[in-house]
Amino acid sequence: MKIDPWSSSQYQDYGKLRDEFGIEEFAEDDWFGLPHPHRLLRRGVIFGHRDFGRVKNAIQKREPWAVLTGLMPSGRMHLGHKMVLDEVIYYQRECGAQVNIAVADIEAYATRDMPLERTDELAVGEYLVNYIALGLSPERCRVYFQSRDSDVKDLAWKLGRKANWSEMKAIYGFGDSTNMAHVHAPLIQAGDILHPQLERYGGPKPVLVPVGVDQDPHMRLTRGIAQAFRLFNVTKTRDGKIGAFVKTDERVGELLDAAEGELKKLGFIDMKRIDDYKALYVNSASSFDLPAIDEALARIEPRFGGYGFIPPSSTYHRFMTALDGGKMSSSRPESGIFLTDEPAEAAKKVKRAKTGGATTLEEQRKNGGNPHGCSVYELFAYHLIEDDGELAGIYESCRDGTRMCGECKKLGGGLIEKFLEDLGEKREKAREMVGEFIEQNA
Repeated sequence: MKIDPWSSSQYQDYGKLRDEFGIEEFAEDDWFGLPHPHRLLRRGVIFGHRDFGRVKNAIQKREPWAVLTGLMPSGRMHLGHKMVLDEVIYYQRECGAQVNIAVADIEAYATRDMPLERTDELAVGEYLVNYIALGLSPERCRVYFQSRDSDVKDLAWKLGRKANWSEMKAIYGFGDSTNMAHVHAPLIQAGDILHPQLERYGGPKPVLVPVGVDQDPHMRLTRGIAQAFRLFNVTKTRDGKIGAFVKTDERVGELLDAAEGELKKLGFIDMKRIDDYKALYVNSASSFDLPAIDEALARIEPRFGGYGFIPPSSTYHRFMTALDGGKMSSSRPESGIFLTDEPAEAAKKVKRAKTGGATTLEEQRKNGGNPHGCSVYELFAYHLIEDDGELAGIYESCRDGTRMCGECKKLGGGLIEKFLEDLGEKREKAREMVGEFIEQNA
């Protein structure tokens, strides 16, 4: 399988995607214990992750961590875009996350030929206003434009030392006709993802990037680059021990001294040091301890001229089925609900939507409907119905044939109309806040 971050492909076999690209299943154990778990977590809409355990550990220990998300200012904001923001707002409100939002104007210019002036207009008027209306707070939040942020651009230039052309071709499928601005765009994204760990933003820490699975190539590239810049490699050896190995030939003794001191603070006493191998073996540690050891050593690396990048974590959400059965897209107004749709028109879209119903009412009463892949049921599950019991009732009555599609469309139309009316009122207030919001987070 090939995943293209810039395509309009719709992915259905999420299990195959997990297996082929090494994404872990996001199960109840992963979100259980988080404060007031969001519906996207507890309903399986978030289906996979990389290294979410690091983030969960930071949340539960109330240690610093960050979330990074981006917005592509190339079209109107729809409910598919809202899913990521819902997750971000949850982490901000309930889990103490430091929020970083990148306006991906460089990527929009490089991959979609969007003029920077137009991206400014869309980013603020179409996205940021809606973000504020949906509940994003300026507290612990930073919004920036890629094209104006020297930290991100300078870091992207430096990160390029650890990526080569063969790797970029393998991950992204770039060819001879790919323009160089497009080639550079993933490095800008790597700069976005890793820059919250720079010293001026608090240093090494877990960073979570919630995305659709189409963005996983960026995560694979960035995780590899982050590891390549590390001064320590913390790993499980062939004989089952946890070892910390210095990757540079400079100041090896000082690095091992610092590592020993840091690990003793964590309670690890039984260690074996072999300077000739540039190695420190933590005999009393297990695989369970590896992330904590890795993060502890990452935090000392800036003292020695390194970055100490902790590999970024990610969660992956399912794509919403378009109202007409395809993939929701800003270029196809009929495909989805856009946040600036007229409420009454949005309700009509829901009533015209493709559902999981049978061909005839008689057949549906006999065999039941299919909520899986039904765009109206997804509206309920992803956005419109918070109560799990109410949602389960709709699911079961659809499956057993006692609920017809018309009833769901009527309910969905009314809920989306009310949601957009309320959002429109909040958006008017949000417009008054935008200038202050950007100024505070410039």
